Amino acid sequence: MRYGMMEHEIIGEGMPVLIVHGWGLSSTTMKAAFEPVFTSLGGYRRHYIDLPGMGASEHGDVRNSDDILEILHGYAVDVIKEKFIIVGQSYGGLLARGAVKKFPELISKIILLCPCVIPGVRQGRVEALTVVERDEALLASLSKEDHDSFTQMNVVLTKDVWDRYDKYLVPALKSADWEFLDNVLEGSFTFDPDDLDAPCDIPCLIITAKQDTEVGYKDQFDLMKIYTASTYCAVDRAGHNLWIEQPEIFEALVKDWLRTH
Repeated sequence: MRYGMMEHEIIGEGMPVLIVHGWGLSSTTMKAAFEPVFTSLGGYRRHYIDLPGMGASEHGDVRNSDDILEILHGYAVDVIKEKFIIVGQSYGGLLARGAVKKFPELISKIILLCPCVIPGVRQGRVEALTVVERDEALLASLSKEDHDSFTQMNVVLTKDVWDRYDKYLVPALKSADWEFLDNVLEGSFTFDPDDLDAPCDIPCLIITAKQDTEVGYKDQFDLMKIYTASTYCAVDRAGHNLWIEQPEIFEALVKDWLRTH
């Protein structure tokens, strides 16, 4: 099966959840974000995947997001085998919306974390980089490579955030096949994922960050017109890596929404 090229890990028992990471990241990053939530709640079978060309997955003959969506559909049908919650972070949020367009009958709930709305680098109504907190001593102690990586899109530049960034994002970024991501993979679909036959009434949680320089938070607000059973949150003092900058708020939002939906 084509999904066989995609590395995956299944944790726990209960309602299935397919967790799709963003561009250049991996299942390691998503486990760091969501395991505290699902471990606390219990009753969820988490499917963590590495998208083609990212994490431990080879890219094979994948060329665009349509190809990746086909792989996700095969995984859903042959591995998950029942309706599932889909979680999409950043580019994974675009893929999740593609899944809603193409196979909504398989999806029970939707969680979009800082989702990409308009494919491409910093497209749409994105925010200018605005640092809200910084530890100058920490920044001075970092190598130039680490400093430049850490300050590229994070807006809370403290030791706690750096420790999480270094542990959960840096390894994922280093494992990605950037030649493939930069020069081969087309992030857009050949179709409009938001052109639905009717408004989507699947329960949906949309979490955004007020200082997000990559996808912003304003275009995501408009998704509520399409996802009519949606809950929208814009978290202040957070950028595109919201879950490492404001982990307590992030975890509380997801837990409370899952308990009530």
